[in-house]
Amino acid sequence: MNKEKEIAFEAARAAGAIQKKNLGNIEYVDYKSAFNLVTNVDKECERAILDLIKSHFPEDQILAEESGETDGSVNRRWLIDPLDGTTNYSHAYPFFAVSIGLEQEGEMILGVVYNAVADEMFWAIKGEGAFLNGDRLKVSGAGTMAESLLSTGFPPDTRNTGYDNMLEFKTLTSRSHGVRRDGSAALDLCFVAAGRTEGFWEMKLAPWDIGAGSLLVTESGGRVSNLEGGELDINSGHILATNGHIHDEIIACLAELKSRSAG
Repeated sequence: MNKEKEIAFEAARAAGAIQKKNLGNIEYVDYKSAFNLVTNVDKECERAILDLIKSHFPEDQILAEESGETDGSVNRRWLIDPLDGTTNYSHAYPFFAVSIGLEQEGEMILGVVYNAVADEMFWAIKGEGAFLNGDRLKVSGAGTMAESLLSTGFPPDTRNTGYDNMLEFKTLTSRSHGVRRDGSAALDLCFVAAGRTEGFWEMKLAPWDIGAGSLLVTESGGRVSNLEGGELDINSGHILATNGHIHDEIIACLAELKSRSAG
């Protein structure tokens, strides 16, 4: 796994350098849908990452945000978000990251998330722990939601969907130290792993948004699941990640709100 980690580091740093060079100087912004942005930087970063991974691991499968899925002859899949937080980036708001994960037979085995602005390389290998640069990560010890800082996000189509996370945001804000809406699910997960926040939940995400970060949380001693507490399926789009201590409390809160909405 050392080779895979080093290539992921190299790819993440290459994409991060592109992001820093072009921050505040984007050539164009396009729309994949009415509210989902893509820039020339997203595409340039993805090309840099794919060139490295394909040259070293040509038999692996790849699922990348901008170019889609590439078949491979072995049951390993790279999950690539070249620029998580594109809306932030397009406004020169400095909260965005590169996310690269490696999945084998449906299980995440490597996760790398690079925050280029802060030069923070978050990474984890299955069974070997999670790290920030060279320091081992450990989740927060906070035991209740009332003493916790949380984070979340909203789907791009918030204006057109009834499942918009607004009630959950309002309610969990009132029951915690607060809820941050930072705009990068990959970094939100890293912050749970690093003990900077105690929990993160979101709906309608993609595998490349949460694959790498979910491994960081579990390898730092935290817990990940779907919103009902069942096993996390990164293809489902819904995730709850916490320090473990407040997990069941958040599940109960989300279930209460779901029941209230249904009634």
